[in-house]
Amino acid sequence: MTGMKWQDWATFLLGLWLVVSPWLLGYGDAEGAMWNAVIVGVAVAVLSLLELGVPGKWEEWVNLLAGLWLVIAPFVIGFTSHFGASVNAMLVGAATALLSAWALSLDKEIGNWWQRA
Repeated sequence: MTGMKWQDWATFLLGLWLVVSPWLLGYGDAEGAMWNAVIVGVAVAVLSLLELGVPGKWEEWVNLLAGLWLVIAPFVIGFTSHFGASVNAMLVGAATALLSAWALSLDKEIGNWWQRA
């Protein structure tokens, strides 16, 4: 995989957004939602930076899983009553998963498998 893909930069920015979003969107007092956003946001941002520096596949796969986790986290952790936190987690999760899948599809080996499937 070639480094410096725009998808990695976009995913990095989504990770940063997740880290600060509890306070900017006003759900910093909802501990489950807040810690989920901070922990997953730091992980997504760090993995995106790793992918930019040393291209590999595993970082994209982990970010893909992190994105999917964010989509279901409001239901699993139980913060669906916090509308802003839930919508934020699901939208950022969907975007993260989509961008990671897109970046993975650019890999020749995975892209060929993806198109065959």
